[in-house]
Amino acid sequence: MSLTRRLFLASALASTLSACGLPRGGPPPRANEAEIAALARAIAALSPSVSAEEAARAARVTYEETYRLALAYEITDPPLIHNSKVNAGLRSRGLCWHWAEDLQKRLSAENFATLDLHRAIANGDNRLIIDHSTLIVSAKGADMMDGIVLDPWRGAGVLFWSTVRDDPRYDWEPREEVLRRNGRVRYVRAGMTDD
Repeated sequence: MSLTRRLFLASALASTLSACGLPRGGPPPRANEAEIAALARAIAALSPSVSAEEAARAARVTYEETYRLALAYEITDPPLIHNSKVNAGLRSRGLCWHWAEDLQKRLSAENFATLDLHRAIANGDNRLIIDHSTLIVSAKGADMMDGIVLDPWRGAGVLFWSTVRDDPRYDWEPREEVLRRNGRVRYVRAGMTDD
């Protein structure tokens, strides 16, 4: 498809979807201390083995990195409109898996001793609905399903979080299982991403 046609389709889609979303016309707001503290309490409550210091640090880094990435990705629109811009070549990053990958990289640099990070995909077996990727934090050694979803994509740079089991919108599966089932696991092993 030609660049002109892609840009036209992206523009048409953006116009249509902007009626559904509430574009800000600018970057998302920074998180406040109450939001950071609420996430820190939720992470600490995952298990008595979770360090309160690590929970607080994970929460702060998650919110700070979400804001930094929103600026880097030039997020000013609802997620699907931004996706159309990325797919049309108007933005370089900002798809859900970019958020998950970049947030995981930043949080992994913290070398948490009492927390684990997991990648997850929802709608991975549904060809009618686009799959969605996220990052999950859990207590060290715990199952991903007992963790907390960290999803900046769905709020267009405003962090959404909830326990995995209480996520009102998505049913999450381990990323590697979805990629293996769909024949894409070779990318994970090669250190590449395509989700």
